[in-house]
Order: sequence, then structure tokens, then C-alpha cells
Amino acid sequence: MAFELTQASRSFRVSGWRKILRGACGPILAVAAMTASTVAVAQSTLITGARVVDGTGAPARPASVRIEGGRIVAVGDLAPRKGEQVVDGAGQVLSPGFIDTHSHHDHGLFEQPDAVPVTSQGVTTIIVGQDGGSELPLTPLFAKMKKTPVAVNIGTYIGHNSVRAAVLGKDFKRVATAAEIERMRVQVRQGMEAGAIGLSTGLEYDPGIYASKDEVLTLAKEAARFGGRYISHMRSEDQFIWAALDEIINIGRVTGMPVQVSHMKLAMTDWWGQADRFLGIMDRARATGVDITGDVYPYEYWQSTLTVMFPKRDFTNRESAEFALKHLAPPEGLMLSEFSPDRSLVGKTVAQIAAQRGVDPAVALMQLIAESQVPGAREMVIGTSMRGDDIAKLIAWPHANICSDGMLGDLHPRGIGSFPRVLRRYVREEKILTLEQAINRMTGATARHMGITDRGVIRPGARADLVLFDPAQIADRATSEDPSAQSVGVSRVWVNGGLVFKDGQATGTRSGQPVLRGPSTGKKAAGRR
Repeated sequence: MAFELTQASRSFRVSGWRKILRGACGPILAVAAMTASTVAVAQSTLITGARVVDGTGAPARPASVRIEGGRIVAVGDLAPRKGEQVVDGAGQVLSPGFIDTHSHHDHGLFEQPDAVPVTSQGVTTIIVGQDGGSELPLTPLFAKMKKTPVAVNIGTYIGHNSVRAAVLGKDFKRVATAAEIERMRVQVRQGMEAGAIGLSTGLEYDPGIYASKDEVLTLAKEAARFGGRYISHMRSEDQFIWAALDEIINIGRVTGMPVQVSHMKLAMTDWWGQADRFLGIMDRARATGVDITGDVYPYEYWQSTLTVMFPKRDFTNRESAEFALKHLAPPEGLMLSEFSPDRSLVGKTVAQIAAQRGVDPAVALMQLIAESQVPGAREMVIGTSMRGDDIAKLIAWPHANICSDGMLGDLHPRGIGSFPRVLRRYVREEKILTLEQAINRMTGATARHMGITDRGVIRPGARADLVLFDPAQIADRATSEDPSAQSVGVSRVWVNGGLVFKDGQATGTRSGQPVLRGPSTGKKAAGRR
């Protein structure tokens, strides 16, 4: 087995759930206006000579696109107006801006407002608040985005882990009481009223791992009352994946809300080659009326904590450690990307650390976890435990969309390369998808999965989020050895009509907007308590 490893540092914290920026989107979108000084948008721009792939899955066609006032106003055979800015597409592809449905790029975004790792991929909207982690409350963050503009649009979920931590504090290793669940429900309601897209969970992580199914379902019902959605890093992506899949399907069935599996994967050697089984379960659920979808990133290796491999949290159990190293990721396939107790270990695998310490890998794994359990300590690991043919099938599923699960400055290549990687590998090289299918999975289908109605398509009236790229050249460049290498092939990126990226560089325009689910558009009467 070959293992490709990266030195990565995830934006997500198992405790604390620190996020710097949260926007939101929903079934019908109300967009907060940015101040004029933050948006350098020409009165009218005409993009000519491009092949338009409109995000719906329809074939590419030659057309011109006019944008004005932050929106697309015309598509077709258009003549330039007097004084209008004209951009020659030079035969390249013009598509809607890509939407990343599982992003951690909000971490540090106010410090890197041009968001070049995002825009250089053609991504114009990021959906954050993932894995159950979001800011509480949400409203001040939307205001901060107006005060400190950024180059991309942002939508967010309200995070179950954040809510649970706020209510239970340090006493979270137990089932919540009815009174505590009620307090959590109130917090979810407040997040939905503030404009969150729905509820996210991270049920492999503290404190959500201790939540009962009833707790999660109750909170999902509350989000559903507002027309919200449910997205989940499920309770298991390995040992108990089939039961975890049943749980999210049941949430969709009981609440009637759309549900999405975060970063679909089969992260256990025992399940390799069973993507058809996974997707068959999803298809059967859809056939019974459950609106279930999934997102996926195009890499064989994940990034998380060492502790995530111990679902029973029995970190000193040798049998559990040996199971993890045999079935989840082998010692040579686990590389520390962060380890604050001893930073000299960063970049080394568990196998190398075991040899250095003169112990076997199971002991080394238990030692590393024990050393990271002190207050304030941090540890992260890259684990190679997926298979390429499974990933290809997940990406090819008609109800999948692309995500990155990445962050700004992340040492995992996915944060800077996921979208061009799909276009390079799965379209141009392996021909798993047509260009139109791939773009649909990054735009139109993605917007539909998130309930976004005015982005993800090229049509009059839609927001002018656009990317111009060369389909023969677009490619990821980030690797395990050089995880920050910028992708190539994207010529220009517009966000709400503002040109934010051109010829490999940020323009300084920061026209991103928070995308809010308007409270008046919810379906409160449809909720069940």
C-alpha cells in the first residue's frame, strides 16, 4: 500500500471550536450590503469570447456575459456598450464561481482577507461552521464582515458542538438532561434566527460524541422549523460507518429536512471497495423521499486528531490502539502535523516515533495521546486510509458535490488545491466526469444542496460570482512536499461583480458578502417538537 502524507494543521479544534468568521445562507437569501468603498466594481463589464458552462450541467456554449451592479444582467450574443469594460475570454471557460460546502478557510480570514488560497482555485463562496463548530452568537460576526471586508462570500451553519460546549461546559462526557437539551435548542433557534443555513454536527469529536441520538434529532428538528438543513461529520467514518449513515438518513426522514454527509469517505481498510454499498444506501434513502446528498474532497488522506481513532475514548487500551493501526491507518501512514508537547516530532510518522523511542507502534500511539492530554496542548495527524477508486465513485455520484475541508495556510494540499485537482485528475486525466458535470458539482448542484438560489449558475439575475479558467491548464500544484503551492490555470475571478483575482494575484478588491438566510423565509409552522 502506498501512502501519500502531508504536514497538515486543521482549522478545527476538538475543544474550543474556534472559528474566526461565520456567514450564513439558506433557502432564500438576503445578502447584507457592503459599503461602497470596499467593492471596486465597474459599472458594467462584458465578458466576451468565452465558452460558458453555466453550472446546470448543460453543454458548454459560446456566449457573452454582462455583469452590472453585482449581478449578471444578460447572457448571449451581446455587443459592447459605450464606455463598458470588455474582457476577452480568449476561448477559455467561464463558469459560476465554485462553492466550497465544507470549508475551514474562515480561520484567519480577517488576517488574510484576499483569501488567495481560495480564490486561486476559482472558489467564490465558502460554507463554514462545519464539524459542529461555529461562533456563538453569529450576529456580531456578520457585522464584523461588513467592517472588515474579505474577497469571498461566506455562509455558515450553527454548530452542535459549540452549542453543547456552551451549555454543558467541561461536564460534557455524558448524556444531556432534558433541561440542557432545551437550552441547546434555544441556542440553535437563535442561530437560525440570525441567518444560519442549518445545523452542523461533528459526532466523532468532543463534546458531540457523547450526545444521544435524541439530542441531535431534537436540535435538527429545531433547525428544520426554520427551513434549515443538516450537515454532519457522522459518528463514524470507519468502524461504525453503516450505523452512522443510518442515523443521518433517519434525521432526514423524521424532520423532512435536506441532509448532507460531510466529506464522504470509507476510512477503514475493511470497507475498501464498498463505495457502491455506501452509495446504494444513499440512493435507497433518496428513493423513499429522503433528500440526502454528500460532499467529497479529492484526496486519499484525511486530517484530524489522534484521538478520533478511539471512538470509545479508551486511549490506554492497547487492543484499541492495535485495532486502529491495523484497520484505520498503519503507523507509517500516520504523520504528526502538529504536536505542541514536542514540536520536533512534527513531520514524523508514528512508525518513526516508535523506532526513535524503542517501543512498538501501539505503545507510541498511546504515549503520544497521553502527552497531548495536558491543558492547552494540541496534536493533529494526517492519516492515509482511503482508496482512490472509492473516492472516484463518490465524486461521480450524481448527488455529490466537491468540497475542500481545507483552511488558509493549511499544510494539507486540499486547502489550496481541491477544486483544480478535480478538474485536472477526474476530468482531464481520468475522464471520470465531463467538464460540465464537474462544474455542476462545484456550482449548480452545490448551491442546490445548500439552498442557495441566486449563486452557482450563469443566468440573468444571479449574483456575478464567476471564474474564467483554461480547462487544458487548470491544475493543483500543492503536494505533500510543498503543500502551499498555488494552483494554476485560473485567469480571473469575480465575486459579486468585483474582480478579486487576476493572473495569479489578488487585485485588492474584497467584494465578498455574508449570505444570510432571511428569518422571514423559514418554515416555522412545519416544525415538530
